[in-house]
Amino acid sequence: MKLSPAAPLSVTLLLFLLFLSTTTNAHNITKILAKHPEFSTFNHYLTVTHLAAEINRRQTITVCAIDNSAMNELLEKHLPTYTLKNVLSLHVFADYFGAKKLHQITKGSTLTATMFQATGEAPGTSGYINITNMKGGKVGFANEDNDGHFAATFVKSLVEMPYNISVIQISQILTSPAAEAPVAAPSDLNVTTIMAKQGCKAFSDLLKSHSDVSKTFAENVQSGLTVFCPTDGVINAFMPKFKNLTKDGQSSLLLYHGIPVYNSMGMLKSNNGIMNTLATEGHNKYDFTIQNDGDDVTLKTKVVKATISGTLYDEEPLSVYKIDKVLLPRELFKGVAEEPAPAPAPKGSSKKKKTKKGDNEDMEEDGAPEPSQEDDEDPADESANLNWATGVKSTGWLVTVALSIICMTIV
Repeated sequence: MKLSPAAPLSVTLLLFLLFLSTTTNAHNITKILAKHPEFSTFNHYLTVTHLAAEINRRQTITVCAIDNSAMNELLEKHLPTYTLKNVLSLHVFADYFGAKKLHQITKGSTLTATMFQATGEAPGTSGYINITNMKGGKVGFANEDNDGHFAATFVKSLVEMPYNISVIQISQILTSPAAEAPVAAPSDLNVTTIMAKQGCKAFSDLLKSHSDVSKTFAENVQSGLTVFCPTDGVINAFMPKFKNLTKDGQSSLLLYHGIPVYNSMGMLKSNNGIMNTLATEGHNKYDFTIQNDGDDVTLKTKVVKATISGTLYDEEPLSVYKIDKVLLPRELFKGVAEEPAPAPAPKGSSKKKKTKKGDNEDMEEDGAPEPSQEDDEDPADESANLNWATGVKSTGWLVTVALSIICMTIV
């Protein structure tokens, strides 16, 4: 069989389509480092400082990871979060450096810009890192204003995706006086003001009307706070039930909408599980479960399931999210459901509709089993399976088209 001259072009097209089908997902530094528990502390603070999101948005990047032992040395300095972000920014290069490139640097030394330089807060050349090939095959790293003292060296490569992202391990923290200089914190945050301006005024007014609750929210901001506020329409519809609660019950319900730790959206998606709230006290658990539901984040109490519908504020140490339902704790609403399902009919039962003449019509089966609670336990898994299947289907379509082109060319 003689191939058409266009056959090589068709093969190239096939390979290109296959390449596209396998390179649609961008890198995710959090997931990459999650496979290496010895970098868990470094990974955690990339999320806390919002650097993880910035890294994931970059097309070409190198991340110099520090193991837990080296990170502990940094944390012993007790730097504020905003200052810590500048220090960690020195460990993210705006260029790609895999192991091979590090050992083959032109003229043996180079300067590379970091994300600290990109902030505009790095004076002079303090946002640049000097990478130098040293004796014995070592590669040294030092801040440009560190007088050529290479305290950190290349240890090993963790992940290389040329020329997208390279994650390498270095031996020590990279820092400088400029990076550790005090950073002005954001102005004092007022939770109720943030909510009132963005569609949650009704919930904000409830907090203000309970001074002890409002004070608790305010006291927790600096140490870390996540707030879930129902929108105005949701609160207005809920007010009759709210007014029927005792004063203590009202306070507990409002406190139930706050978590005494900061959680970005990425953290909520990756840290599913049971969360204590500002209302938690002793045997009064007042907790709920956070879980992914596809791309959504849901909050499940024993009574109701709410979904996060928007972000009002997200900057360490405070995050505020809008939700589509009031969170009802079991401690206050035992056995109460917003939309109770009708009791299922006995299994196997059926009834017949009759016409006026008594003729039987189609049988109506009332005994079909109701969906069990277990059927809804893992929506995230179902979504994942659907996404996988969709991806396979999409890839198969590309391959089919490419193979059809080849066959037509050969014929």
